[in-house]
Amino acid sequence: MVGGGRGGYIGAIHRAAAILDGHWELVAGALSRSLERSRVSAADWHLDGDRAYSDFRRMAEIESGRPDRPDAIVVCTTNETHFDVATVFLDAGFNVICEKPLAIRREEAWSLVDLAKRKQAIFAVGHCYSGYPMVRLAKGMIASGELGEVRSVIVEYASQYGAERGYSMPWLDDPERSGPSGVLAGTGTHAHHLCEFVTGLRVEEVSADLAALVPGHVLEDHATMHLRFVNGARGLLWNTSIAVGNENGLSIRVFGSQGGLRWHQENPNILEFSPLNRAKRTLTRGGFDTSAANKDWERVPYGHPEGYQEAYANLYTEIAEAILDREAGKPAPAEGYLFPTVTDGARGVDFVFAALESSSNNAAFTKLGPPQAKAATDREISA
Repeated sequence: MVGGGRGGYIGAIHRAAAILDGHWELVAGALSRSLERSRVSAADWHLDGDRAYSDFRRMAEIESGRPDRPDAIVVCTTNETHFDVATVFLDAGFNVICEKPLAIRREEAWSLVDLAKRKQAIFAVGHCYSGYPMVRLAKGMIASGELGEVRSVIVEYASQYGAERGYSMPWLDDPERSGPSGVLAGTGTHAHHLCEFVTGLRVEEVSADLAALVPGHVLEDHATMHLRFVNGARGLLWNTSIAVGNENGLSIRVFGSQGGLRWHQENPNILEFSPLNRAKRTLTRGGFDTSAANKDWERVPYGHPEGYQEAYANLYTEIAEAILDREAGKPAPAEGYLFPTVTDGARGVDFVFAALESSSNNAAFTKLGPPQAKAATDREISA
């Protein structure tokens, strides 16, 4: 792990999720730029002090030469370092699991896509909400045609962590560390990924209105936008950190020619399904209609809630399976792996920059990505 030491929160989430199903063990880390703090964090997690580093480049050099070298590197640093850290470890021959956003520059994001392909590395991105069983059920229902043709998508990610001037993590509003985007890079990329993951459709164009509405904020804390999908469907996206009373309000509604679905992250074990001209149904995780479809992603009997860390754990378990399958020379399963890839991460960066460009042009519709980026996405999907 790089970053994520004592005082941070996302590193502990990754560690807990990774070890939940017994596939992973944390063995080394550059957990802080201070060697002393890195060693303190390593002691918290019972790591060998000799494998605690303050310099990720030194870590890559030493760990790549060990007979028990790590199977993957988790990047839990602030946004501006994701590209450098991921590049160093890809070059050293490691698989990478990186927090979002993938990078703070569009060209960096797509260069990571190319580098991961050249190195034949597995590269996953931390869009953890795609790991929820009911999200995966929704994706399967749409793919199997239960909603008919998707026509309309509404996705929200509303929080209150930025409702007052200042943040508990000040770097979130610092363009040097967060990049050119605030809330959209932080949680809006999750909303974008969720709507593409669930529907199986790419967002082709966005019309965005971004604003910093709290006095003193530098980067946007509020975003509203229209989405145009590749099949002609339309969508709405609302993303804000200033919605008082909203804790972690990620939700999605999808409407097709034959029915609709609704899922809310704060009540993740329920999926509402409304088939056309029939009674609405409430599907529950582990219920009779859903257990067979999601048995690989559930751990406890129905009626016992599973949540955020379990969703992350589903990604880690699937990443482990992908690495082991590759090392054994096995092909990917016919239905493919579902964890978010480096290409998903690059599309998220495209999404942010398209929104920034649109907002600066009075919300004019703007395509995601330059032509070469879109071509790379198409190649990945076709492959």
